[in-house]
Amino acid sequence: MISTLLEVLRRGPKDPVYLPLLSSPLPAVIIILIYLLVVFKIGPDFMECRKPFNVKSAMLKYNIFQITMNAILFALGCYYLVVKNYFDIRCMEISLDDPIKYVDRVLTYVYFLNKVLDLCDTVFFVLRKSYNQVTVLHVYHHALMVIAVPTTYYLYGSSGSYALMGYINSLVHVVMYSYYFAAALYPSVRNRLWLKKSITTMQIVQFVICLLHASLVWSLNKSCSIPGIMHFAEIAVAISMIAMFGNFYYQTYIRVKSKKTN
Repeated sequence: MISTLLEVLRRGPKDPVYLPLLSSPLPAVIIILIYLLVVFKIGPDFMECRKPFNVKSAMLKYNIFQITMNAILFALGCYYLVVKNYFDIRCMEISLDDPIKYVDRVLTYVYFLNKVLDLCDTVFFVLRKSYNQVTVLHVYHHALMVIAVPTTYYLYGSSGSYALMGYINSLVHVVMYSYYFAAALYPSVRNRLWLKKSITTMQIVQFVICLLHASLVWSLNKSCSIPGIMHFAEIAVAISMIAMFGNFYYQTYIRVKSKKTN
């Protein structure tokens, strides 16, 4: 993997190389199918006659790695999107002749691998027999992020306009995995409802930003080379995520609170 990334950097944007799992959406589809089979069939069957595993040590290491990886991705996003201002936020298109193309390719690939790694969240739930956490929202969100990156890359050839989503998503994951790490190390943290509520709010806000960005780019910049259907797809995905996270927010933090007060 490391040698492949170094080869991408060496060759540059005019001589693209094969990136494992990212050449088409098919590998991602296979990964998702295996993921669904493991979390809904193989995993529960395996755990049926077993006690929940103690995965605290593994989870702590996993969370630290996720915090570090997402922090690096966010920092690089700040550098290229804000400090260097390489992209026009109104149309973040990248041509094959652009010197930044190879950087975009590498960051897209690393981000995709990170989304595949995110699937371990659900595996930990299964090993702990925390089946109540394996919700439709959780599985849909994880599976969607895995398939979205290679599909975008396959259809458009880069992250382009969608780098903004990855940039914001990485920040959200830094905060989220920091909470998971603290909760695993200090169980009392789980009782601080405002922390979980703030993370859910951040998740909703990120998709609101993506919805607004996709809508503005499509409506205000018709000359942008990004296919219109991709804007519509991003808008549809953002709306679905806002609706599902919004429903989770209502059911978890508003409805439950109102029941307690009554």
